[in-house]
Amino acid sequence: MASDRVPMGRMFIDDEMLDTANRILASGQWIKGPESKAFGAEWAEYCGALSGTPCSNGSVALIAALHSLDVGVGDDVIVPSHTYIASATCISLVGANPVFVEIEEDYYTLDRDAVEAAITPRTKAIIGVHLYGQPIATEVFELAKERGIPIIEDSAQAHGTSLNGKRAGSFGDIATFSFFPSKNMAVGGDGGAILTNRQDLVQRVSTFIDHGRSDKYRNDSLGTNFRLSEIQCGVGRVQLRHLDNWVARRNQIAARYSAAFTELNHLKIPKVRDGAVHAWHQYVIRVGDRESFQAHMNSMNISTGIHYPIPCHLQPVYSEHPQGQRGSLEYTEAVCDDIVSIPVMPLLTDDEVQRVIDAVISWTP
Repeated sequence: MASDRVPMGRMFIDDEMLDTANRILASGQWIKGPESKAFGAEWAEYCGALSGTPCSNGSVALIAALHSLDVGVGDDVIVPSHTYIASATCISLVGANPVFVEIEEDYYTLDRDAVEAAITPRTKAIIGVHLYGQPIATEVFELAKERGIPIIEDSAQAHGTSLNGKRAGSFGDIATFSFFPSKNMAVGGDGGAILTNRQDLVQRVSTFIDHGRSDKYRNDSLGTNFRLSEIQCGVGRVQLRHLDNWVARRNQIAARYSAAFTELNHLKIPKVRDGAVHAWHQYVIRVGDRESFQAHMNSMNISTGIHYPIPCHLQPVYSEHPQGQRGSLEYTEAVCDDIVSIPVMPLLTDDEVQRVIDAVISWTP
């Protein structure tokens, strides 16, 4: 009998999550209640940030962050092209211009020198992505501080990531998180959060996601409804208590992979920055013939993914962008051509991890 397929992800649901959802439903307070206040505070405390505000998803968290920094028409925002498209389109949606830059060769996050070369008098902010759960280099934050440019940490894949003892979400001026079901922790649906480490931004962030109001019928500033429901905040609080164990399990699996693949010269395994705890949202390797590799893994009943096959600057939405042609960011383009993700979720069994290892080792390009 064929083995069950090894998937890229599995949903974690336990009795405490179900009981929490039922309790909140029965309470009748489904929005703007104690769960959202507690979840925001607990998430900020976990990450080491000053303040936390839950919101409806990670994409609107980025929009709210840019709005809170007064980024708008005519402004430039530096962003890596190797990321999910939301890291770039949030810039366009507030009327600003994304300026795409290269990533580091080993770690796939913002290249400090590329960022410096892209800074102009129009640069209003930098969006740095802790891609795959790898923390951005501290040199990027130091450069931004020297130049007086705020940084938004796009931490959608960095739940539990840390560098030199500081967690993702505590480095920049603002940090955004996604709790989409595939992320390292979830909220039972779409969800996100905005953290800030600046006192002057705390009120701006919290009021923007609630119509800019100071009380029910008084609206002091421009805002809209980006709130997160009480049920999802309650579920998030439960999941948060499991996060450290899940990150530890992801690291255990990643360590097994790296040890097993280190002598395979026909693929490149990921590296971990010195001083970092990688959250391993994805375990991404580079292979010379991705189509052949994925077909082989599929034949072994193992799922794979590509994160991401098209760099942002080559997406059709940016076809008229000054950088919207192949050759603009050669290293980013090369990475996107041959990366592939293999399962690293914490709910993998040890037998499933071994199946993935055996399948990868048995592939020859």
